[in-house]
Amino acid sequence: MSETSSAAPPLRSFGRFELRALLSKSARSLAWRVFDERHGQELMLCMPRDKPNSAPALEHWLRMAQGAERVRHPNLATPFEIGQVENWPYVAYDRALGETLDERLARQNAPLPIDTAGWVAQLLEGLAFAHEAGHAHRDIQTASLIIDANDRVRLVGLEVAQEVFPAAVDFNAVTRRAVRESAEEDVLCVGLLLNRILSGKPVLDENDLQHVVEQMQPIGREIVRLGWETPHPIPDPLRAICNRATDRQLRQRYHLARSFWRALDGWRQAAAYDDGGPVVLLLDKLQRLGHLPTTTTGLHRFTAGSGLEAKHASALSELALKDMALSLELVRRVNHALKQNGHQGETVLNLQRAIQMLGLDGLQLAANALKPWPGPLAPVAAEMLRQLMARVGKAAQVAQALRPAGYDGEVVHLITVMQNLGRLLLQYHFPDDAQQIRQLMVPPEPTEELPNPPAMSEQAAAYAVLGCDLDTLGIAVARHWGLGDELLQMIRRQPLNGLVHPPRSDADTLRLTCSFANELVDALGLPEAKRRPGIEAATRRYAKALGLGLREVMEALNPGTQRPAGGGAAATTPAPAAQPAPSPRERLPSRSGS
Repeated sequence: MSETSSAAPPLRSFGRFELRALLSKSARSLAWRVFDERHGQELMLCMPRDKPNSAPALEHWLRMAQGAERVRHPNLATPFEIGQVENWPYVAYDRALGETLDERLARQNAPLPIDTAGWVAQLLEGLAFAHEAGHAHRDIQTASLIIDANDRVRLVGLEVAQEVFPAAVDFNAVTRRAVRESAEEDVLCVGLLLNRILSGKPVLDENDLQHVVEQMQPIGREIVRLGWETPHPIPDPLRAICNRATDRQLRQRYHLARSFWRALDGWRQAAAYDDGGPVVLLLDKLQRLGHLPTTTTGLHRFTAGSGLEAKHASALSELALKDMALSLELVRRVNHALKQNGHQGETVLNLQRAIQMLGLDGLQLAANALKPWPGPLAPVAAEMLRQLMARVGKAAQVAQALRPAGYDGEVVHLITVMQNLGRLLLQYHFPDDAQQIRQLMVPPEPTEELPNPPAMSEQAAAYAVLGCDLDTLGIAVARHWGLGDELLQMIRRQPLNGLVHPPRSDADTLRLTCSFANELVDALGLPEAKRRPGIEAATRRYAKALGLGLREVMEALNPGTQRPAGGGAAATTPAPAAQPAPSPRERLPSRSGS
């Protein structure tokens, strides 16, 4: 894979691999997108820029790469295969792990600083673990980070760009020193990566971070500091962390990935509750006004009556499910009780199970804690909240109709609702901000130069008004309620511009089904001319992953149609469970992705 003369034809294959695209090329390594004909899948192939210069050097390369493979951490990508082709060594990774940071930045040019810090913190966690295990990367680039749909980051290419020594060197004598020195350079390159993402442009106009390192003091003359013209305002603490990582004085920089991670993670934890931020303002409103007002007339009188004891838990859960505020309050209370009793990682979303655990007194306390409709809202804002809750309720019904057989209807209903939690809370607690976001999403007037001006997306409008997206608000509240990490992942909607991959777990199936239902109901809100195309576009996105077609979708959107016998989707309304014990689908698994 060394450079060839201009007359040589470009390579189209590498052993059994079909070369499809060059993902990254630096002074030290290459990364290719390839197709593996043997296994019938796409891989990412990482290899050194120069072939090992002797048989012992190749043996050493393979030994170090295989040692790095045994270092397992959630933020280190596990190699699919380590091998060689005509003495060219390589490490292959499954492309299904996600997209490279280069690819993410190509479609999301300006991620928020808090998201950037989250990505880099994950990278540093994995890198610190690798360094402490005696391994280094030596060529961290924007293509070295793999990011999946849930923003989980993994580092690829560990031990690919190894130190080049003379052919006759004793590798056992030099390896320890090389790893220690290379680890510090890895940390510096992570600092440059943070600068690159926050600034929105290559550092010193160089794509290869190794070229940047060579120009920086003390080797070169350049000074790298985060500029003031950035896509988003950079908080002072984050700016200080970024500038320290690339300080011109070696002694001022971070020398350990673990130290860098502690500083960055500390800012992230503090930023989540920064004074004046939308999250902390929302949490303060929750303390005073609750999450949503109850929509059930006479609920307080009903819970105080003697007729409650006579009702079966399934009937009570069906009643509670009709009141969005009561449903969420029961979820909050039962999972808080679980956490208080030491049941870490367990999440209950089935309301019948929740009522059985809390008892009738707990149900009455939950109902009595809710504000009556419409709370503090003015009539216009109350009507907007009512319409939003109706759309969310419709999405929950559609999700129930589309869910695969065996999945609990109440769980599907509540996940669909919680994928809209940020929108609901914004409309209730900050109706003026919600109105501004809606106004920004209205397309501008067409002009001769721009006859079809695009509308601003909900996410972009939320950034412009709040400085964060609506999913961030909902997830912050769910985390404040103490709900488990797996549920926090499931209430993240599938990104509209992201590919929909087949689910690998029950949690994936639930998240995608609810996301699909929410997108379908969003399409119903489009102008009439765009409604059917919007439904068809959403169906095409999810059809392969969920095994659903337009017929099932139209039946779910129009529940009055008759289903053929043996249809694939579940009934539109959940059937009450007759047995008191929960089914496996009623309680979320304690671990995701397994």
